[in-house]
Amino acid sequence: MPKIFYNKKAQSFLEYVMLTLVITTALVAMYPYMRRSINARLKQIQVELNESKR
Repeated sequence: MPKIFYNKKAQSFLEYVMLTLVITTALVAMYPYMRRSINARLKQIQVELNESKR
């Protein structure tokens, strides 16, 4: 195979690696916000259930 195809394979592989890194970094950065949101929703459900017992 010509050398050109090897370069395209390497470039394609690097693009996939970079995309994976960007997505992973975004998820790690958003984790505290997602956790806080889930905890707030669970607290809201807990309050609603406690009010319905009265």
